[in-house]
Amino acid sequence: MATYLVLAALLAVAAAVALAWPLRRSRAAFAAIVVAVPVLALCLYQFVGTPGALDPAQRKAPETLDEAIAQLQADLQRDPRQVDGWRLLGRALQQQDRAQEARDAFARAVALAPDDLPAQIEYAESRSRADPQRRFDATALQALERVLKLDPEQERARLFLGIAYRQHGRDAEAAAVWEPLLAALSTEAAGGLREQIDEARRAAGLDPLPAPAQDATAPGLRVRVSLDAEFAARVRLDPEAVVFVIARAPGGPPMPAAVQRRRVAELPLDLTLTDRDSPMPTQPLSALQEVEVLARMSASGSATPAEGDLASVPVRVALPAEGAVDLVLGAAR
Repeated sequence: MATYLVLAALLAVAAAVALAWPLRRSRAAFAAIVVAVPVLALCLYQFVGTPGALDPAQRKAPETLDEAIAQLQADLQRDPRQVDGWRLLGRALQQQDRAQEARDAFARAVALAPDDLPAQIEYAESRSRADPQRRFDATALQALERVLKLDPEQERARLFLGIAYRQHGRDAEAAAVWEPLLAALSTEAAGGLREQIDEARRAAGLDPLPAPAQDATAPGLRVRVSLDAEFAARVRLDPEAVVFVIARAPGGPPMPAAVQRRRVAELPLDLTLTDRDSPMPTQPLSALQEVEVLARMSASGSATPAEGDLASVPVRVALPAEGAVDLVLGAAR
């Protein structure tokens, strides 16, 4: 801190000399400016600056969550334009069950970055947490609807929006918004969500979803997925990373006609996509005449494509297909 003050003083004196140089013929005026400018600068900093920030003791790493929140709040007070800072503060406050404060922090984030979709989702969730009945209010509902309109593959927004619709008595819309999530879930998790969807459909006066096809003789699409040998030799992959094997309508919506969720540890694998793997029972794989098949490794485990994912070259196949479709992850394109 002492070194900083010495350098600051020298710079202030240098600036004062440069400012007073045209008056050097008048020694009194010259000396007065050289002395007055650094003194005024110091006084001004004391009033509008942050002297405490120069103290190394004030910049030590926080040892508790309370200290981390205090430091983050001080940083945001100095510069309130930090979107990520407000989001981080909101998450920290949520860990302390300070729901109203967390909601306000996320509100600051979305005000600064209205097109940041993950921030909008966090804001909507924070409004629910801050509600005594854990309800998504109209503001949260509108935020989630906007997110899905801009990016239909935002899974958390889809899950929360379905809950919000149910809370507001919009049961048919809840079921419809939840159905696409079935593709991204394991068999066990998909079964639980299917029960929630059927419950919402019954509340809306609709029939439950058709039961998953169980006919073992139903036409399927055989797919082999492997890792490129050269790629596998030079890259260490997480054996628990998720691999999605996807068949979708060429040039159609991103929602797959059939999908299976596997792990890197299972590679190479040989599987068959059938109507039982269709996330939308009303749009089974067997209803298509042609599909685009690909494999995608997701380090995050999310069905939504993200930066850093590894995808095979898509292969277009006419149905019913003879033989297996070979997909290679990591192959040069």
